Amino acid sequence: MMISHVEDSVELRVPAVVESLEFAALYVYSPAGVTQASRRSRLLRALVKRGYAPLIERAAMRVAASFAGPPFFGGSCVLVPVPGCQPVLDVERGVAGRIAHELVRRRLGTMIWPGIRRAREVHKSGTARPGDRPTILDHCTTFEVDEAGCPGESVVLVDDVVTKGRTLLAAAMCLKSAYPGVSIRAFALLRTMGRVAEVRRLRDPCRGLIRWRAGDACRQP
Repeated sequence: MMISHVEDSVELRVPAVVESLEFAALYVYSPAGVTQASRRSRLLRALVKRGYAPLIERAAMRVAASFAGPPFFGGSCVLVPVPGCQPVLDVERGVAGRIAHELVRRRLGTMIWPGIRRAREVHKSGTARPGDRPTILDHCTTFEVDEAGCPGESVVLVDDVVTKGRTLLAAAMCLKSAYPGVSIRAFALLRTMGRVAEVRRLRDPCRGLIRWRAGDACRQP
């Protein structure tokens, strides 16, 4: 099923719900903490968002040390960069694409597959007011899936930052609708710790779940 922008006269097709999505992340970020570690985490996030190459290269080596091999990056998994909020022709040139490239260089995936694209713009979550932040449905209806064929049986979605996990869960739902037999996991370089006042260290590798809950995403941890 192709998920794309639809006219009002066309029935909206929503992809099947993915009840839970396994994810991994390397770093943590505190939006409002005042300690030195929390302030440094905001600088780290800014560098990640800018696609700062030395940081991404060093981070990829640390990802390999923390998550290489089964069950996360094991086997012949294909890495899929998650699109940003605006449509672009080359997803691989975005920050998520650069992260995926460095992970493939370290043999954490067999190849990069631009299997999902943004068909039209959505609000940027980091700058939007709470009521204007994109929902899972907003993401689903602006994503477009490549239906030419998935080049592997295992996919890892790659993003720069995960907050609640709406974008990742929506991307997984769209891919799962098009390729129901494919195993899907997600990786983000950095996870937001919005409910934690301070962080003690920047590097805090974790594995957790993003769950579907009453139409929204709930990330644990």
